Amino acid sequence: MFSTDAPAAAFLTAERDLRVRSAGRRDWSEAEGPFPAIYLSHGAPPLFEDAAWIESLAAWADSLPRPRGIVIVSAHWESAPIALSATAPGTDIVYDFGGFHPAYYSMTYPTPDAGWLADRVAGALPAGTSVTRHASRGLDHGAWVPLKVMYPECDIPVVQMSIPTHDPGTLLAIGGRLRELRGEGIAVIGSGFWTHGLPFLSAENFQLGSVPGWSRDFDAWAAELLESGDVDALTRYASAAPGMPYAHPTVEHFSPLFVALGAAEQPESGVRMVLDDFTWGLARRSFQLA
Repeated sequence: MFSTDAPAAAFLTAERDLRVRSAGRRDWSEAEGPFPAIYLSHGAPPLFEDAAWIESLAAWADSLPRPRGIVIVSAHWESAPIALSATAPGTDIVYDFGGFHPAYYSMTYPTPDAGWLADRVAGALPAGTSVTRHASRGLDHGAWVPLKVMYPECDIPVVQMSIPTHDPGTLLAIGGRLRELRGEGIAVIGSGFWTHGLPFLSAENFQLGSVPGWSRDFDAWAAELLESGDVDALTRYASAAPGMPYAHPTVEHFSPLFVALGAAEQPESGVRMVLDDFTWGLARRSFQLA
């Protein structure tokens, strides 16, 4: 599925420019204020075949200072109690996808030592919180795929945190504990996909880009609440959103939103939309929060 005769052609064409742009970004400083909280629709290997998507993510990173570190919660790691990824420099990434061209299974993302960052994350959580720190589990594709485009130099420490629950209130509280890290220049990122009803897509969605009604309806409903800052209504998405459960037959791709919202200072007024379109019929809405 999605394999091509020239895998990652768009990324490979852009890679040199992406690296030059990344190397030229300014470092975060206290004068910048807290680093924005982020929710992004991460894609999978097909991101590397989409030149417009690559440019959107790169331009987003260009608009931001270079973070001191990145804490990312991905849809693809559900584990309780909270777990943190391995922090040793050059830890192998996880190829947690199937059906793609073999070239994608040789991609790398060798980040530097992140021990200090894992310590900081664990220290921000409430006293007594059980935290498992893995010695070997690297970043999964919900983390390394978008970061490879946004920060291709692989020179920023990254720690991935597991999703310990899908309860929005608990995830908001976890995000709230991570909020203080933003004031230290650390990016807090929720990585999912705004709609993710893969079982309900048709060949027409993949080949012609048509958008199912359930995907469009959910996107419009959730975007309106996000932009109005109605976090309480968003927490009731599973029972109240139009398009459910087709938009999210399982909810792991929406859950990272609540970590990002919890980490935001001003979810009611500080939303900047970066992507608000569709791919393969799915909404890939992505944004930052003040």
